[in-house]
Amino acid sequence: MKIKGFFILFLFALITAKAQTPPSINSAELLHQMKKLNTVGSVLYIAAHPDDENTRLLGYLANEKKLRTGYLSLTRGDGGQNLVGKEQAELLGLIRTQELLAARRVDGAEQFFTRANDFGYSKNPEETFQIWNKDSILYDVVLAIRKFKPDVIICRFPTTGEGGHGHHTASAILALEAFDAAANPKMFPDQLSYTEIWQAKRIFWNTFNFGTTNTTAPNQLKIDVGVFNPLLGKSYGEIAAESRSMHKSQGFGSAKQRGSNIEYFKLLKGDSVKSDLFEGINTSWTRLNGTEKIQNQLNNVLKTYNAEFPENSIAELVSVYKSIQSLDEKNATLNYWRSLKLKETEQLILSCAGLFLEATAADYIAIPGYDISITAQVVCRNKVEVMMNKVSYLNQSDSLVSSILKQNELYTFKRKEKLSEATSSSNPYWLNKQPSNGRYQVSSISLIGKPENDVLTKVQFDITIAGLNLKIDKNIVYKSTDPVKGEIYRPLEILPPATVNFMEKVVVFSGATSKIIQIVVKANTTNVIGILELKAPVGFVIKLKNADFKLVNKGDEMILEAEITADKKAMQGIVSASLLINGKTYSKSLKRIEYDHIPYQIILSDAETKLINIDLKKTGIEIGYIPGAGDDIATCLKQIGYNVTILTDELLVNENLSKYNAIVTGVRAYNTNDRLQIHYNKLMEYIKNGGNLVVQYNTNNRIGPVVAKIAPFPFTISRDRVTDEFAKVTFTNKDHSVLNFPNKINDNDFEAWIQERGIYFATELDKEYQTVFDMNDPSEKPSNGSVIVAKYGKGNFVYTGLSFFRELPAGVPGAYRLFVNLLSIPQNK
Repeated sequence: MKIKGFFILFLFALITAKAQTPPSINSAELLHQMKKLNTVGSVLYIAAHPDDENTRLLGYLANEKKLRTGYLSLTRGDGGQNLVGKEQAELLGLIRTQELLAARRVDGAEQFFTRANDFGYSKNPEETFQIWNKDSILYDVVLAIRKFKPDVIICRFPTTGEGGHGHHTASAILALEAFDAAANPKMFPDQLSYTEIWQAKRIFWNTFNFGTTNTTAPNQLKIDVGVFNPLLGKSYGEIAAESRSMHKSQGFGSAKQRGSNIEYFKLLKGDSVKSDLFEGINTSWTRLNGTEKIQNQLNNVLKTYNAEFPENSIAELVSVYKSIQSLDEKNATLNYWRSLKLKETEQLILSCAGLFLEATAADYIAIPGYDISITAQVVCRNKVEVMMNKVSYLNQSDSLVSSILKQNELYTFKRKEKLSEATSSSNPYWLNKQPSNGRYQVSSISLIGKPENDVLTKVQFDITIAGLNLKIDKNIVYKSTDPVKGEIYRPLEILPPATVNFMEKVVVFSGATSKIIQIVVKANTTNVIGILELKAPVGFVIKLKNADFKLVNKGDEMILEAEITADKKAMQGIVSASLLINGKTYSKSLKRIEYDHIPYQIILSDAETKLINIDLKKTGIEIGYIPGAGDDIATCLKQIGYNVTILTDELLVNENLSKYNAIVTGVRAYNTNDRLQIHYNKLMEYIKNGGNLVVQYNTNNRIGPVVAKIAPFPFTISRDRVTDEFAKVTFTNKDHSVLNFPNKINDNDFEAWIQERGIYFATELDKEYQTVFDMNDPSEKPSNGSVIVAKYGKGNFVYTGLSFFRELPAGVPGAYRLFVNLLSIPQNK
């Protein structure tokens, strides 16, 4: 006998990572979702960054307690480092946003954000609030609470600073203030046009034991979250590890924990409790007036559910749907749960029917004003009567499809339509406007908190199941088959007819010189004909060799060249590009982010590049570069005239390194490349024979331990850093060549630095090391470990924690001058 229901496919509105098929749900998980439908309660977890959330607790609350569970991350993690690629700042924030969403798909919670920008490490909440503007981010936290309506709020960090990072402490301060402010109609009254005031019952701090900091205590509320869920086939320690391991850009792959695991909680405000976070809070339907019938219906659904024949539950679920639908929409709290539970019930009905609905485009790119070919498919896999009434595409509906679906027969409908010229491009909504230093700018209050864009290109399936009419929206996606990975889904990209990208992010001049720059025009459709236009800043003259372009096929590219000349007084500026196509101007560059663990992402930004004119001298030009976790330093060095060779493992083994005037290691090279321990002796021999080895920062902790010897003499990599990019830098060794050759370094060279001075400085220095700078954040002792230099034989070893990996790609003139000096330390006699 054929067993039904054990593998029922259905497509959620959100498509998962690009190399995955739509999510599947088996009959055990279906029962789990039915139990969750029978729970009416919510909890909001609040912290500062991607990775701050307690995935074990989120999984427990969402699945064991079956509560609506949310994580509010104040930032998108833009200011951290990247272990999977070269993306920084907003691009890294986009990756970490998607990693959070991937984590939530694992642990069952939902994801939200504020407009706060992760501007990098902050040592105290005072600095954090000054940059963010405290009231602006408080506004967002209050809005999140009012919209989510949590019964209980949980903070990851305390207000008293034990969390270390200033953002961490700030997140707790804001959560505690918002706990009261959300219930006060005088606080941010403009929000009340979108939502209502809300008073959570209580707010806790989820205390922790991290490293040497233990904030747990025997008298705190304790919950064992290490239990096993037989319907999911996993414990919450296992679910937590899978969820946390989605934070791949931070190297947070985690081991699965099994067995008892205790979480601790300290009450901050609200009703006191003895044994449970939700003590005294009714989380059944009976908390809402007029829902007794719903409670009885759901109890009956659970009692009669048959895992082999889930379709037998459809009639009762339809009755539940209609009962929920009849609830009073005027009661704000009732309507809140009405909307949520209608969606949950709808998904259960579709799953019990084994109904697969999908909408795909013939191409992954769609252009406003151009045709798009759409395929809609539906198959009803279980034995239930489903009436297909019509399919509605972008602009038209097809009612000729009206028929009862035959069991397990695939129905395919095709339509070609013109995508409206008013359709917005697929750009992350928080990047459509230039952000301030502390927060992103968004066009509407309705966008605040959303993790990503709402998808505008959808197909609607109008169906009737057991007398219930449902209108199911499915995002239009692109589907293809990879010979290795199999079926692949990716989001549909709404793009202009063509995009224009500069080959270099920064173009560096030295004196009154000329440079040839290259501009790439790429067609996103066929037969693109137009003219490239460039606009130069004052002090620079542009001569475009050929402005015309003609691209026949989609995906075709054409490289156009321009000569840019800087006069003697030119300092810096922005050159912008635009395309004139069919009388319309387009001026966006396109950046794609492609990793297997998250959906493909794109960024459309203004097509421009930075020009800087630096008073720069250099000596030998042959540089060897050993890649690390990902940075653009090698490209930046090429910009200023160096010949850069990427030193692969093979070259390090076989090549005579004496040809290089200096060798540079990329950021975290000694954390990520365990082969460097094999090359230690050869690198030391290179220094001894007269070479300069410049090692950029590494970390030395649990996540990123140093796995190889680095230097000829011992030192320790600390967690010392200077986060204030304006911090005073004192020259403590004024005669050292680092400050004098070939460029004379002065205070001006530390102007216009971004995000920080440096991180992971050196300490516990051997007597052979010389230091060059003292620097410190406000109210801290000076640190001298940002640059250390040791003579070894004829050559020199340098370790630097200065954030050149940020400053050079950002075009900071002084950073270039100083880095050149590190490469140019003279040989020892």
